[in-house]
Amino acid sequence: MRTVDLNTLGLKDGQRVLDLGCGEGRHVHAMYHHAVCHVVGLDLAFEDVKKTRDGFTACPDMDPETKRAYSLSVGNALSLPFTDGTFDKIICSEVLEHIPNYRQALKEITRVLKPGGTLAVSVPRYWPEWVCWALSEDYHNEPGGHVRIFRTGRLKQDVVQNGFAFYHRHWAHGLHSPYWWLRCAVGVKNTTSKLVSAYHRFLVWDLMKQPWLTRTLEAIAAPLMGKSVVLYFTKENLPA
Repeated sequence: MRTVDLNTLGLKDGQRVLDLGCGEGRHVHAMYHHAVCHVVGLDLAFEDVKKTRDGFTACPDMDPETKRAYSLSVGNALSLPFTDGTFDKIICSEVLEHIPNYRQALKEITRVLKPGGTLAVSVPRYWPEWVCWALSEDYHNEPGGHVRIFRTGRLKQDVVQNGFAFYHRHWAHGLHSPYWWLRCAVGVKNTTSKLVSAYHRFLVWDLMKQPWLTRTLEAIAAPLMGKSVVLYFTKENLPA
């Protein structure tokens, strides 16, 4: 389930790109096959990094002449293990809402991104996220959970203050917001809800089949109630 649009990010052959907080590798795998580039995935959770690696094992690159490459690492967004100006592109998707000191993470992103490089940041959209928080404390009140609800303007300003220019915004996963509202309404940890199970099967079917009807519904729903907001920036100058 990809959140960031790689064409809008501007990913091209020969570039080095970081997926910061890669999770189980959804963007790592997408970028690896999108361009002939070097993809680096980093996450705080070892098990998630392992699942990202397992994805490459399950679906290996069959081209013996490929120039693609990937690297995976466990690391902390507050102190990235890379030298200044390492990357041409950086994705930070659904990560900052988990980090108490997210501004330090933005400083590290700024440091390791090349001047002229592009950054895509996604976080839960304010009002769908607010509904989840209002319906259930368990949704966010757990170790490693969401510690804040971002207002888009505030996050945009924080990134721009680090020497970036904003150039695009879109919303994603409009069909996913009702699923999370349902889960919060019946209990996030409730595994017996037939309604939630049925909606989950629908989302999996949509992900695998991508029929025109649900793709059309997603295109309509995303601007209205997309679960995520995605912001794109170009690094111009280092902060003063």
